Parts: sequence; structure tokens; C-alpha cells
Amino acid sequence: MRNRFDTQLEILNGELTDMGAMCEDAIACAVRALLYRDMELAAKAKTIEIEIDRMESDIESLCLKLLLQQQPVARDLRLISAALKMITDMERIGDQAADIAEIVTYIDLSRSISQLHIREMAEACIKMVSESVESFVRRDLELANAVIAYDDVVDGLFAKTKTELIGLISDDRSFGEQALDLLMIAKYLERIADHATNVGEWVVFSITGKHRSVD
Repeated sequence: MRNRFDTQLEILNGELTDMGAMCEDAIACAVRALLYRDMELAAKAKTIEIEIDRMESDIESLCLKLLLQQQPVARDLRLISAALKMITDMERIGDQAADIAEIVTYIDLSRSISQLHIREMAEACIKMVSESVESFVRRDLELANAVIAYDDVVDGLFAKTKTELIGLISDDRSFGEQALDLLMIAKYLERIADHATNVGEWVVFSITGKHRSVD
């Protein structure tokens, strides 16, 4: 019975890794679409988001099967519960990448983007998503805590982006509408980092039994 359970846990790890990779791809496609006004990449980000939704449903079904059929002990129960929480955050990451891609379809922001820290925000978000999922698969508490701490980097880049946008508006008041769209994109990235942080916190819970929100 335990061998079967361990095999299904390995399947769960693989599915979560694949879902995390899709989240990374969705962010990368959306941001490259933004940088280069690439409609094909914008469409690809939206297509990936649909696949992320499907994976959320599949992983949820697998987790429920593990809960109902395998009668997991306390540590395994925490792990499965954490996975169920993680896929909700990962699904939202896909949604926000698709939201960035949607903005790209109706306004060209590529000439303004080079003056902002949005590319760096995107790279930091991808790093956080990748390492948060990796920390779950490896049961790596140190890596999970590093992901949580790295959210401060993204918050700092978001603050810089807001300051840069204020400066651009001061130089050219006609830039206001574009600035609002760029601020929205930066906010989506900041929220992606928050969701990656949530994933890291659920990894900590799965290992230690403690969650920061209830400490």
C-alpha cells in the first residue's frame, strides 16, 4: 500500500513540476510579447493559461484520490493539503500572465518598457515560481524560505517602477494612459510574486506543520 502511495506522490511531484514550468512559460511569453509587441507570443500566453487551468483540475483530482484511497498519515496529509493550496496560487499566476498578454493586444508599450524595471520584475518572478515548486519537490525548507524572502526584491522593483512612471508622466502628461497600463502590468507581476511566496509558505507548512499566516 505504501509503495503505491509513494508512486502516486512521485506522479504528483511530476505534475506540479510541469504546472510550474507552464507558469514560467506563460510569464515569459507575456513579457516578451510586451517587450516586442509580439501577438503570437501574447496568444501563446493565453493558450498556456488554459492548459494551466486543466492541470489544476487534474492535480486536484489526483490529490483527492490520494486523500480518499490511501488514508495518508499526518506528514503526508500536510503534503497533499499543501499541494491543493499551491495549485490555486499557480492557477492565479497563469491568469495574471494572461492578463498581461491581454493588455499587449490593444496597446503598444514596447517603446516605454525599456525605461522601466518591468523586465527585471518578470525575471525575478520566474525565479520565484521555479524555485517555489522545486522546494516542494525536493522538500527543501531552506529554498522555500529563500523564495519567501525574495519577495522583497520584487516589491523593491515594483516601487522603483512606480517612481519611474511618475517621472515619465511629469515629463509628458500625455503619457498618463500608457502609464496606467504599465502600472497594471507591474502590479500583475507583483501579485505573481505574492502567489509564488504563498507556494513557498505552503511548502514550509508541508515540512514543519507551521504556516506563517497562523503563527
